[in-house]
Parts: sequence; C-alpha cells; structure tokens
Amino acid sequence: MPLERSDGDFLLGLFSPNCSSGLAVTAVPERWSGSWEDNLALAVLADDVGVDFLLPIARFIGYGGETNFHESVLEPIPWAAGLLARTRRIHVFSTVHTAFNHPVVSAKQLATVDRIGGGRAGINIVAGWNKPEYDAFGVELPTDHDARYARAQEWFEVVRELWTTPGRFDHDGEFFALHGLEGEPKPVHGTLPILNAGSSGQGRDFAARNADFAFTVVAGPEDGADVVAAVTTAARERYRREMGVLTLGHVVCRPTHAEARDALHHYAEEGADWAAVDNLMALQGLHAQSFTPEMLATFRSRFAAGHGSVPLVGTPDEVADEIARYARAGFAGMTLAFLDYTAELPYLAQEVLPRLERLGVRRPRD
Repeated sequence: MPLERSDGDFLLGLFSPNCSSGLAVTAVPERWSGSWEDNLALAVLADDVGVDFLLPIARFIGYGGETNFHESVLEPIPWAAGLLARTRRIHVFSTVHTAFNHPVVSAKQLATVDRIGGGRAGINIVAGWNKPEYDAFGVELPTDHDARYARAQEWFEVVRELWTTPGRFDHDGEFFALHGLEGEPKPVHGTLPILNAGSSGQGRDFAARNADFAFTVVAGPEDGADVVAAVTTAARERYRREMGVLTLGHVVCRPTHAEARDALHHYAEEGADWAAVDNLMALQGLHAQSFTPEMLATFRSRFAAGHGSVPLVGTPDEVADEIARYARAGFAGMTLAFLDYTAELPYLAQEVLPRLERLGVRRPRD
C-alpha cells in the first residue's frame, strides 16, 4: 500500500539513521554509529514494531568539530534499496538533491528501488542549501532562493513525466533540454510518495504544489498549527490538491522525568560537540531558510540535542502526550530520532505506541 495520510492515524518515521550520530551533535561514545549493519538491524526492528517510514539525510561533507558531525553518511538510494529488500511493510524514502543528481538517472533509480520494495519507496526532494557541498561538486549555489526552487520544480517535472508518460517524449525547459526520453520501468503505483523538506516560504510553496507531505521545522505545536493551516490551505486554494505536513522531533524517553532530563543533559550539554553545533548553525543561518534568525539565536541546545528538531523528553506518558499535541495541531505525522536508535526504539514501541493508540492518535498496526 502507498504511504498516505489518514485522519486519526498519525504517521511516525525515523529520521537520519543513515548518518553517523543521527541528529545528536554529540561526542558521547554511545552515539549512533550510522553503519550499514546498525541501519539494517534498525530497519528490521522498526518494521516489526510498526514504524511507518524511514527518512534519510543526503550529506557529502561533515560539519567539523571534535566529531566532524555527519562525517559518515550512507547514500540514500542504495541504502533504501538494501533496506526495502530486507523488510516487509515499512516505507523507505530516498533524499535526493536536485542540484547534484540528473532527473533522468534519479527517476530510473527510484523506480527500480520501488520495484525492489513492492511499492514502498518514497522520495524526499531537496533543493539544496549547503555551500561547502556545492563547492565540492563544482556547482555554484544560487544566491537567489527562488532560483533553487525553480530548478527543483523543473527537475521534478522531468521525473514525474518519466514515471507517468508512455513511450518516448521530449522535454524542453529552462534548465533541461532532453530528447527521446523513455521511462521504464514505472513505479509500482504509478508514482512515489513525494516529500519536500523545506521550511522557507519557497520550500513550503513547492511542497504545496507538488508534495504529498511537507516536512518542516517548527518551534512547537502552537506555531506548527499555523504552519499546517498555511501549507494545506495553499495546496487546496492555489493548486487544488490535498496534502499533509510532517515535522521532526528528538526523543529521550525514560521511566522517570528526572532520568530523561539527566540523559538529555549527558549527551546534549556535557557531551555536546559545540564546535560542530556552531558550524552547523552558521551554515544554516548563511545559506538556508529552514530556521528563522530568532530560532537560530535561541536553539543552540536544541541543535546539540537533535539538529533543531522539537524535543520529546520525559516519561512515556509525557512523550505520548507531547506527540498527541502535534496530532491535534493538524500534523499528519512526525519523525523521531534517538541518541541510539536500536537501543531506545524498543522502549518507545513498548510504552509510548500503546499510549498513542489509547489516546486515539494512532491505529494499531498488524
């Protein structure tokens, strides 16, 4: 079945497990390895406990500091292919930078991955923001945010044409002049679930126009409700389509509140890689619009804990109640990240997921 939003069934995914250290910018030795072996074990575990999807980050250069945060990142498309071949139900996205990947190649790769997974693949389209990576590729980062999304729009149109157009066709556009194109095989369901990770105005408009899900940073459920309303209303009124909105969180769940706070303090304060945090925040401030200047000024600890994602910290009751607040704010779902995914996911599955079912946030998974 394709991944779809459904009222009364809040989607949960795992974000960034393909990256060393996940979302935790920390030097503590128990941080996530990001190895293939650990990713495979996590995918099988997540599949068994009813997690809905996995979402990777595409990254090519680390962020420096003591740990060179994200120095080791498994490339999302082959990562997804391997995991889909070894799982049964879970959906696996591939994150693809439109500036670094040709749409004809990406369309073929993703259709192949979807065939491997029997229709469980998805794509997260990223227009790009990280200037050192552009420099590494020998590609100029457009200073105009609109220009990045104009290219991303045409990139996606080529991919969509390849997935939906029978026979051969030409594409003549501003960024791509392509002749005699042929797209086979097609994805299992005709197309893939489309996610767009962007929090700028242009990113949210791109999602409203094209995506099944916008994936966006928020400060909390209160401002998140406004974001959900704005994006879904734009999709409905401007583009005559329905879509959902996802956000991202980091989880520290323990039997007591004090234990959870102590665990968070251990890795995100005492053990934080502050040099990498500052490098990451500086790049975000200079080259991205995912975080407002006000958010960047106040989120330093949140960046150490989970790359600026929202905190889900406390007892199982507290974590379940906080997730429920995002469901009530109108989000279709959210992603979760942990200091150590395979060590911490079983406790969340045992204690938090049943609470979410009792709260009416999620339906039981078979």
